[in-house]
Amino acid sequence: LLHCWAEKRGIQLDYIQPGKPQQNAYVERYNRTVRHEWLEMNEFATIEEAQLTATQWLWIYNNERPSMALGGITSAMKLAEVFKLKLSTAGFC
Repeated sequence: LLHCWAEKRGIQLDYIQPGKPQQNAYVERYNRTVRHEWLEMNEFATIEEAQLTATQWLWIYNNERPSMALGGITSAMKLAEVFKLKLSTAGFC
């Protein structure tokens, strides 16, 4: 399916070479975080339990934990900061 989508749009898919995970360091870092902070810390009785735990962890990872890319603040804090800035420049404050 991905191949068909890419081909229709003239996009060439390049794959990471075997044994070269550094070619996609962001994904490798995320995979390491998933293993250490989620998989190794939990045991699951069912697939549904694993899916629920994964969804909850992913929400916290993406929204509630401080991000170094955002200067050590959470995504929610950044969103509030941007919203406040937009309101103040729009003349609402």
